[in-house]
Amino acid sequence: MAKTSKNTKERKAWNRITYHERCTIEMRYCTDKKSVSSIARELKRPTSAVSREIDGKPRVGIGKYSADRSQKKADENCEKQGRKPKLIYEPLKKYVIEKLKIGWSPEQIEGRLLEDYLLDETMRISYEAIYQYVYDQVYRGGNGSVKPGCEDLRKYLPRRHTRRQKKGLRKAQKMERNNLLPSIEARPKEVDEKVVVGHWEGDTIVSRKSTARVKSINERVSGVVFFGRTPNGTTNACDKVIIDRLKSIPSPYRKTLTQDRGTENFGYLAVEQALDMSCFFAHPYCSHERGANENTNGLFRRYFPKGTDFETITDEEVARVEHLINSRPRKRHGFKTPYEVFYELTGVALDS
Repeated sequence: MAKTSKNTKERKAWNRITYHERCTIEMRYCTDKKSVSSIARELKRPTSAVSREIDGKPRVGIGKYSADRSQKKADENCEKQGRKPKLIYEPLKKYVIEKLKIGWSPEQIEGRLLEDYLLDETMRISYEAIYQYVYDQVYRGGNGSVKPGCEDLRKYLPRRHTRRQKKGLRKAQKMERNNLLPSIEARPKEVDEKVVVGHWEGDTIVSRKSTARVKSINERVSGVVFFGRTPNGTTNACDKVIIDRLKSIPSPYRKTLTQDRGTENFGYLAVEQALDMSCFFAHPYCSHERGANENTNGLFRRYFPKGTDFETITDEEVARVEHLINSRPRKRHGFKTPYEVFYELTGVALDS
């Protein structure tokens, strides 16, 4: 049988020094004049723990170690520890709840208190404390049921999250904050006019059934769309589809590409370099800024509904759907097809 290493021996769980132990320390230290190490051995405590408890106090005279004074100080420290209850001041609590229910965010409430109660220091609370108060009304920080006598205020929060989200920005938000993602606001104005050919939109169609995905890229004026399967949602895999599908388009008709802020799109510099076009990113939660692309994805879903395992379909099947969509008459084009409109505007035939 293998010997148990000293490092793996079970250690005694840490606990606070009790009043009985303090009385023992006082007797042995002040009366019996025992050393700190001998007192520690008797109590089966670390020498450092007893030394901290005595804290350099003399054995006799003014300021000597006292079990009663030490216990009182320890009790006071215990009362100061732990999370303090939020919104215990009733007028402040009433103000916060009223404003939450009319749609104010916790940050707006914090800021407005300075205006409405400029000289009243009791009417102060941080927006983080408001969030903590809201989620403290529910067991397990929002994962359980509402506590008895409490009110569920989560539905009045801006995002209405049922539980606290992890702190820290997502990768996309960090890049946005550091100005690493070119914003749609810097995109040329001609893109919005839908007159000049060469401005593209991109998106990734995902499936819960597999890691495989489908990348869609559409031209805003003609409505021509390209689809390509990717084995996963990595940056390299998604960039490869974009580059492979657009490199056959003459460079005058590769001007801009607008995508969402998914992490699979963060390799835009490689796309810009390979295709000599500018990439831009829509605002978060603003899919309408890529409206044509979202509508095209809806057409794709008619053939491959949600829940389709993209690993089970073939590239030929994707190509067939691409052709069907591009050869489908559009009312906005006078019932011409995207293929026909693209050819009329550029002289480039894509349906051959």
